[in-house]
Order: sequence, then C-alpha cells, then structure tokens
Amino acid sequence: MKLLALDTATEAMAVGLADGDARRAVNADGGPLTSERLVPVALELLAERGLAPADLDAVAFGQGPGAFTGLRTAVAVAQGLAFGIGCPVVPVDSLLIVAEDARAQALGAEASDALAPPVFDTWVAMDARMDEAYVAHYRHDGRAWAVLRPPALVDLPTLAAWWQLAPPAQVAGSGVEAFADRLPFGAARRWPRAADRAGALLRLALAAASAGRRCAARDARRVSGRDWVALPRAARAAARAAAAAPAPAPGSGR
Repeated sequence: MKLLALDTATEAMAVGLADGDARRAVNADGGPLTSERLVPVALELLAERGLAPADLDAVAFGQGPGAFTGLRTAVAVAQGLAFGIGCPVVPVDSLLIVAEDARAQALGAEASDALAPPVFDTWVAMDARMDEAYVAHYRHDGRAWAVLRPPALVDLPTLAAWWQLAPPAQVAGSGVEAFADRLPFGAARRWPRAADRAGALLRLALAAASAGRRCAARDARRVSGRDWVALPRAARAAARAAAAAPAPAPGSGR
C-alpha cells in the first residue's frame, strides 16, 4: 500500500509516507507556517520514493480534536489530494496519535508490536485553552487499540472529578505540564511530550486503512472539539450531560 498521512492538530506538523514496507516519517514545526509547509514536505517525501501523488492508494489525515485552523489545513490538503487522485481518505483520531506515541516511548526506540506489553492503558489530555482539555481514554491489548472513553472537550473540574473517582494509570499529552497543579495525576505515569508523532500517525493510518476504515474524499471531516457550539440548544445540553457523566471504572464493560 502507498499511503500518505498528514496531521496538523497541534503546533507540530506530522507527515508520514508508507510505500510497501518502506516508511518515512517527518516531524516538523507547524503553527502559522503549516499551510505553507505541509504540501512541500508531502511532495518531498513522495519524490524521495520516486512517487507522484497519483501513485497513492489512500491519504490519511488527523481529524482532531484539536485547533480549528490546524485541523482545517490537514483536512483540506488530504481532501484535495484525494479528489484529484480519486482515492479514499483515512480519518485518524488525533488524540489516539498521542496515545500511540506514548506507547512507543514505553516500549523504547526499537519498539515493535511483537514486543508490546499485554496492556497499555492511558488517558490523553491535551491543553485546549480556556481552562478546558481535549481528553480520551484508550487501552491497547498488545494487538489493537480500544476506546474506553471517546474524545471530548471537558473543563478541568469535570476531568478532576473523573480522576478522583478512578485515578488514571498513565496520562499523555500537553495537559500533563499545562495542568500539572490543577489535576489529580496522583501516581500516574506521565508522557508530556511526543517523541515521534509522525511515526505514530503512520502506524495508526496503516492499521485503519487495512481494517477498511476509509471513506470518500467528500466525507472528510475535522473534529475540532468545539463544533458543538453550533448545535441546537437541546443538542448542546445533551452533549454537556454526556461529557459530565462519570468515567466508567476499568473492566466495567461499559
């Protein structure tokens, strides 16, 4: 499979390319320069392999949650490439990228799935500004990821209440440092910084594509985490109620 993967959900820009067994991942500064640098970096990766965009089988993108402007850049580029090529797109949960990167850090620089521990359980908490965080809870069983609590935008008191009820074993993401004095991390192992976000993105994108989690370019969508503000009043109330629900205890089956 020839797959290009793009993520601009954070201040970092992550680009990965898989060409059969050959893989290349680039982590670079993003921020205000993302819109100018993303396409040149992607084209450079393709050129290194002697490929043209038309050779791609799929284009993956980090769909969020994350910053609105950053997400829009990755989605627009992925969608534009896929439309032009006539190939599908592969959405990737941007918070799961953080979890996968933390798992790789735990395994070491030469990590492989064959060396994976039976269980890697981690929360992801990314600073969303305005005293809020993008959070999710994931578990890897040594073969694949499971979502224990899907990505949500929550305020810090709500997240603190969840963790008081069920303390996290591990936490990854920028919220580890941003909210160090405001959340009950307790004895949780912490992964505040990404080591290879692009590599994590590429692994997840390949797994998703292999599992058939693809869609048409016209259906590419970002998830900013704050899209709910445009919902009708009843839908906003339901979203708040869902976010405020206590996190299920590990092993509860919920």
